Amino acid sequence: MSLLSGFIAIIGPPNVGKSTLLNKFLGQKIAITSPRPQTTRNRILGIYNGDDCQMVFIDTPGIHQTRSLLHKSMVRTAKASLSEVDIILLVVGLEECVHSKELKIILRVLKKAAKPAILAINKIDLIKKEHLLPIIESYSKLYRFDSIIPISALYGDGLETLREEVKKRLSTGPQFFPPEIRTDKSEEFLIAEIIREKIYYETREELPYSSAVVVERLEEDPERNLINVMAVIYVEKASQKGMIIGKNGRMIKKIGTKARIEIERIFSAKVYLGLFVKVEKKWSSDTRSLRRLGY
Repeated sequence: MSLLSGFIAIIGPPNVGKSTLLNKFLGQKIAITSPRPQTTRNRILGIYNGDDCQMVFIDTPGIHQTRSLLHKSMVRTAKASLSEVDIILLVVGLEECVHSKELKIILRVLKKAAKPAILAINKIDLIKKEHLLPIIESYSKLYRFDSIIPISALYGDGLETLREEVKKRLSTGPQFFPPEIRTDKSEEFLIAEIIREKIYYETREELPYSSAVVVERLEEDPERNLINVMAVIYVEKASQKGMIIGKNGRMIKKIGTKARIEIERIFSAKVYLGLFVKVEKKWSSDTRSLRRLGY
């Protein structure tokens, strides 16, 4: 039986639900999510295996204007992904303005890439269906999309239609990954991302953007069904270290407990998680530090 396969880049402005969409497509959590923009920092590959197709999705950081060295590297990552794919899936949220600076940048990138492009208008659960037509019409005037599909990534509405639209544009090709593989990311990466997600949810103000997580040790004990993890949370200031640790260690304990519970669920094993906090001044604006921390 012939197989349809291809690579699909998921792009869009920050905080429009790209990672939520990827997770829903795959039926499991690969990419972390949070209500804060710029949660996704690296490109994350997720593989969907159908009966006669393999879709390799690449979740990318949000494309936006920025002066931050960290965020510039994220935007470069998103743009670079477009040269490697067969199809581009642009995701926008209902709150997006069709004339926003971010969208104008993205449309220029789309034109330059010259690849089949599908537009997914996300978060339709927030409005009445009769209000969708004017929104779809506005986007159709901006760019010649191959298809425009309204969806709710959170609730799964429209995802089957979107999947079929992607499938129509796949070509007969090889199976790039074995069917049991869902992502190319290591266990260390996935665990570090889960910890970082909990920091985003539990802390406030600028702190999430000043933090990075590195898993320095991961040991598996199959006989005891145990995973031993030691991870370091990097921040830029001593005051941020205090915020992460919290009064009497309450904050880091809360972050660690929530991360451990989710890691145990994903890996179906008992987890011992040790968290440590280190200060690395201005890591987010230092090229060598960014590389060392995986950006």
